[in-house]
Amino acid sequence: MKLALFRGISPQLLLAHFTNPLIYLSRTMAEVSGVSDMRAPYRTHGDAFDVDDLVSREPFLQFKNWFEEAKLEPNIEEANAMALATATKNGSPSVRMVLMKGFDKNGIVFYTNYNSRKAAELEENPRCSCMFYWEQLKRSIRVEGSVSRLSKEKSEEYFNSRPRPSQLGALSSNQGSIVDSRKTISDRFKSLSETYKDEDKTIPKPDCWGGYLVTPDLFEFWQGQTTRLHDRICFRRQSPGEKVDEKLTHIGEDGWVFERLEP
Repeated sequence: MKLALFRGISPQLLLAHFTNPLIYLSRTMAEVSGVSDMRAPYRTHGDAFDVDDLVSREPFLQFKNWFEEAKLEPNIEEANAMALATATKNGSPSVRMVLMKGFDKNGIVFYTNYNSRKAAELEENPRCSCMFYWEQLKRSIRVEGSVSRLSKEKSEEYFNSRPRPSQLGALSSNQGSIVDSRKTISDRFKSLSETYKDEDKTIPKPDCWGGYLVTPDLFEFWQGQTTRLHDRICFRRQSPGEKVDEKLTHIGEDGWVFERLEP
């Protein structure tokens, strides 16, 4: 019976089991789960992404081009989903998924609860990084920039456009606060639903809920290659007085420069 526990385990790991149990455990978990062997083909060398493939010499139009392609991909349900990374002033990071709800040459817009952890970190360190990843296209876009709150009027305009259940959800939740049970949240939602059951009755935007604008100063466009020689083209703001090596750095438009990065 005990020997059956070791069936299928390599002799090297059996030796590790008796000499160093910690090594045995970690290496056995890797063997059993097969994580180290997980890989999928990306794009081929003939489908590379280079500076000549850019649709614009500034990043906003390039972003729009890739985003529109992602929207048209039937297997991508939410092309506007992005990972939002923030950090405290001491550099302790956190990341979560949010939805982009606006984009133009001013930047990227998202909405959240101003009492949340991300909001608290943005108050003390108003910079963030956003990542869009579209696996079906083997593409991602990383954005870095400064963050500022939207006006109350703009936040209210968007809040009033949301479905009523989403409005009630924002009103029901003290985002990030500890709660004793799911039932407490559900009861709060049911109570508010009863209060605002009249469809003509306006649901007020909570004072603690609103939008942010990410003003980008860096975009990185990434496209995966099966060889792992991935394509990376980075747009950044040219620093005042910066002299660039035009063999490596391309002068773009509207104060942007762009460079190809090694994978």
